[in-house]
Amino acid sequence: MPVADSVPRIEDYAMLSNRRSAALVAGGSVDWLCVPRFDSPAVFCRLLADADGSRWLVAPKDGIITSRGYRETSFVLDCRWTTPTGRAVTTDLLPVGQWHDRVALIRSVACTAGSIEVDFELIIRFGYGAILPWVRQTRDPTGAEVLYAQAGPDSLTLHGPLPRAEGNSHRARYTLSAGESLVWTLSWQPSYRPIPVGIDADTAIAETMVDCRSWHADLDVTGPYAEAVTRSMAVLRALTLHETGGIVAAPTTSLPELVGGERNWDYRYCWLRDSALTISALVGHGHHRLAEDWRQWLLRAIAGDPDDLQIMYGAAGERELPERELHNLGGYRGSRPVRIGNRAVTQYQADVIGEVMIALAGLRNAGLTEDEFSWSLQVQLLALLEKRVMLPDQGIWEMRGEPHYFTQGRVMMWAAFDAGARAVTSQGLPGPQRRWRELGDRLRSEVLAQARRAGCFVQHDRTDAVDASLLRIPQTGFVAYDDPLMLATVARIEDELVDAHGFVRRYRPTGADGLSGGEGSFLMCSLWLVEQYAVTGRRAEAIALMDKVLAARSDIGLLAEEYDPIEQTLLGNYPQAFSHLALIRAADALSNRRRRPPQVPG
Repeated sequence: MPVADSVPRIEDYAMLSNRRSAALVAGGSVDWLCVPRFDSPAVFCRLLADADGSRWLVAPKDGIITSRGYRETSFVLDCRWTTPTGRAVTTDLLPVGQWHDRVALIRSVACTAGSIEVDFELIIRFGYGAILPWVRQTRDPTGAEVLYAQAGPDSLTLHGPLPRAEGNSHRARYTLSAGESLVWTLSWQPSYRPIPVGIDADTAIAETMVDCRSWHADLDVTGPYAEAVTRSMAVLRALTLHETGGIVAAPTTSLPELVGGERNWDYRYCWLRDSALTISALVGHGHHRLAEDWRQWLLRAIAGDPDDLQIMYGAAGERELPERELHNLGGYRGSRPVRIGNRAVTQYQADVIGEVMIALAGLRNAGLTEDEFSWSLQVQLLALLEKRVMLPDQGIWEMRGEPHYFTQGRVMMWAAFDAGARAVTSQGLPGPQRRWRELGDRLRSEVLAQARRAGCFVQHDRTDAVDASLLRIPQTGFVAYDDPLMLATVARIEDELVDAHGFVRRYRPTGADGLSGGEGSFLMCSLWLVEQYAVTGRRAEAIALMDKVLAARSDIGLLAEEYDPIEQTLLGNYPQAFSHLALIRAADALSNRRRRPPQVPG
């Protein structure tokens, strides 16, 4: 379908986060906000709708954003505007601290020169745009006039200059002269609670900045890519539910991997793989507090019978994530379907236990001691892996076609048994070390025999095609980065998966994955290739590819899942944790602070 030029590109959006939920704002319009959690129903969803979708606009009339940026390493966003009659600054944030229980979105606009008119539009729809609330003017407990919207269990309260009702929306236009400003706060809380009082914006900003500075003071980030790594670390923290330690893959759903295509998924959940890799990145830069929170989340999520292990969970460890389509939303730039929930939760992916075991080994090596429960759970995970060792899987890319023996998954199974055996021999933890070694050796022999027959590592046992996930093999210590089989695999990936612009695709979408249509280049795959180049002496090529990826970021340092180098636009859910943690690994490799994998077996 035709797309209006006014639809923002994905990179036009900035994320606001309070580590409980996230909002996306572009051009003064908040077009996405789920309350009270990342995976709750959206109250603003114009991101996935048409021009009539719910949103909150605060923008200087006829204004153009001349610059925007976050304050330091926070997600407090300042935008500078110019209009035909004056200049202005807008500030947006989801504050942290004492307001976590209700989720507050603070927006302000200040005229800095001349005079401006400010356009205000508030369209509230609960339940992903499907539920029209009851909205009325009333007063809060202090007597202040507020706009109060209520539907079922949800409520929103607007403090600040109140707009007028126009049909099922609220609009206003305000005039400001230099030195004048306006502030609004929109607060969510359960509708059965009393109407909340207002929030002092200056106090909220100050507390948010103190929280940010305190956390980042513990980070160890140096080198030529320090700015990119620091922002990526901030993104990973912003996607962590502070109450539980669960790390969501992205704060959005159904942003397309190809505009107009069907590869539109809900990423507002916690994949064990993504979370484990994130924790490894944090520990590698000296931040252990969030890592310990995640370990506790993991123990809660998979406690009980390990045979029920899932590849992903809700942000608090929920197991039921049923997938369905929302037919009332037209999709980002007409990309349908719009999905909530994720059917991949039922898949078996053979690499997941290996990712978890490697991450937990990294925590041990960083000095976090195992308690009786945490180590016994890892022993049970390895027992489960032994039961599944000959079970084909769906692979790291969650293919919805036939299961196979994916090479990357088999390597990660080896890595799981290797991590368990090393914990016994080097740290004195109890376990069947000899049995784990035997299972690992068997997997290793199988994978190497297949690779030698093909001349390189291949995607799975029933193809001779390559897959960008094979770039992760040396990261585990299975073979060295410069092993002849690995170098041959890299050559095949360069020939078959690197596009004309130098970016890496994850595999060739031929329909065997159960889906139609194409997709963009996967940014994390390009960053894995940066790491491979950097470690094997191809430094100039590593730097060149790193520069391409950094240039693909939004102007405020955010990455989505994919990139379209022809349209020069980001694709897929945004911002994406996996892309940012791969950026951290690539920067570490180029800065010679790469985390050492276990010693490659002889």
